[in-house]
Amino acid sequence: MTTKTSGIYDLLRGSFLTDESSVKNWRIIMFVVGLLLIMIWSAHSADAKVVRIAELNKEKRELRAEYIDTSTILMRMKLESSVRKKANEIGLAPAKTPPQKIKVTKKR
Repeated sequence: MTTKTSGIYDLLRGSFLTDESSVKNWRIIMFVVGLLLIMIWSAHSADAKVVRIAELNKEKRELRAEYIDTSTILMRMKLESSVRKKANEIGLAPAKTPPQKIKVTKKR
């Protein structure tokens, strides 16, 4: 076999892991595996954050819609016609005589 074919054959056999200098190879392999594990963890962490952001945005839209609905109901309840109707239901009616002003004078 030629050197090139022999190199590929040795690589496929895994002889670079069992040679005398395999300690260097194992260190590099462990380092690369550690980096790969960190990269995978980082990607999963980023994906989880993206999912959480999407959930929070959905919740924010729902709460905003609820706020708008509630404020619309409150505005309708504040209308004078609505207040008069509720007052009539409990027996209150507008005054027949207008209110009188009370004047306070100070003596020195």
